Amino acid sequence: MTVVDINMRVNSVKAWFLAARPKTLTGAAVPVMLGAAYAWYVVQDMSSIEWGALALCFLFAFVMQIDANFINDYYDCKKGRDNEERLGPLRACQQGWVTMPAMRLAIVLTTLLACAVGLPLIYYGGVEMIAVGVACIVFCFLYTTCLASLGLGDVLVVVFFGLIPCCLTYYVIVPEAWQRLEMMPWMLGLANGLMTDTLLLVNNYRDIDNDRNAGKKTLVVLIGKERTEWLFLFIVPVALCIVLLEFGWTNMNIILCFGVYFFHISTWNEMRRIGQGRALNGTLGKTARNILFFGILISLLVILSK
Repeated sequence: MTVVDINMRVNSVKAWFLAARPKTLTGAAVPVMLGAAYAWYVVQDMSSIEWGALALCFLFAFVMQIDANFINDYYDCKKGRDNEERLGPLRACQQGWVTMPAMRLAIVLTTLLACAVGLPLIYYGGVEMIAVGVACIVFCFLYTTCLASLGLGDVLVVVFFGLIPCCLTYYVIVPEAWQRLEMMPWMLGLANGLMTDTLLLVNNYRDIDNDRNAGKKTLVVLIGKERTEWLFLFIVPVALCIVLLEFGWTNMNIILCFGVYFFHISTWNEMRRIGQGRALNGTLGKTARNILFFGILISLLVILSK
């Protein structure tokens, strides 16, 4: 049974703003930021960067993130996963802030908008951009509808919040002479995907009991809370070591990476101390902060390494 907030008009601008989950947009922006940083590292000439393509990459990432949030909101409500026992932030459909028919229409419109935003990237990157765009849209739906329930959500995070956006951004914003497969953007994308997965780990760590009862077999449900805590701890140093292996173990690089790890350790300690309940929503927010901090510091590391 949904509960309508008496201060929230159904399908209002405020309701749609909350449904879009604007705080999640930083996670979409960071891999694009890293791809742009590596493009600068390679080209070393601002006039050679395709700024229009970069703007489209950011916009496509934002629209796809909002589309994914709408899809998640709709299908989790439809399948009964968002119920009175939910510990995470309130969801628009479950709360009755947005009606189910309106959310279905919003999903169609945001999907079409993503296509419209992504289509001009063909000019910069060739017709292969169509295949990339189709994959993003298809897996955006598959994530919530089935793959997240099979323990594959973490894999999709690494691919679609790391490898694809980072490499794609680099590919479309550099001059044509530089448009070739290189190892470094893939490694940066992998590092960012691992970093971003910490957000999913905390989210599913908080929801482990509700997900288990709903038959949703996330990675956290499959491996348990204790192993999740240790995975959360070690996944970030792995990501940082990937960056250092690619760009060098200089004093400056190590200091920048240590700054990221310092905040991560603090968040890990808080996660273990709280253990369960809605208080982990604060830990989730700090994890999102860590990801943004990672994006800024590692972008600086990349830019200043040459």
